[in-house]
Amino acid sequence: MAIPLETARDALVTFLPHRLNRQPVVVRGLTADELWICAGLSAAIGFVAGVPLAWLTHSIAMLPTVVVAGVALGVFAGGGFLRRQKRGRPDTWLYRQLQWRLALRHPVLAPWLGGHRLITRSGHWTTRRTTRRPRSRGAP
Repeated sequence: MAIPLETARDALVTFLPHRLNRQPVVVRGLTADELWICAGLSAAIGFVAGVPLAWLTHSIAMLPTVVVAGVALGVFAGGGFLRRQKRGRPDTWLYRQLQWRLALRHPVLAPWLGGHRLITRSGHWTTRRTTRRPRSRGAP
C-alpha cells in the first residue's frame, strides 16, 4: 500500500525552528537558570551582610529582611548587568565564561567543572602560513 505524496510531506518537518531549544526569558532578560544563579548569589551576599546586622540590632528578623532585600536588589541590578553582558553573544556564553574563569583561577576545581576541556592558552596564535614567492612561468 503506497502512501500518497501529500501525506508523506505533511508528516515531515521541513523547517528547523531556530528558537525551539532556547530557554525562555523569565525576568529582566534572564533565563530561569541565570535567574537562579543571580538570586542565589544575591541571597548569599545578603545572608553574609545580614548576620552582623542582626547581631548589632539584636533582632533575628533582620537576617531574612536583608536576604530578601539582597535578592530583590541582586535580581534588579544583576539582571540588567547580565543582560548587557549577554547581548549579541551565544546562549551558552555565560556558562562557558563562568567555567573558564573558575578553571583559570582555581585549577584544582577544573576537572570537576569541565574546565580541563577548555582552551586556556594565552598568546598569539599562528596558522603557520608563509608568504609564497610567485612562481615564474618557466619553472615547475
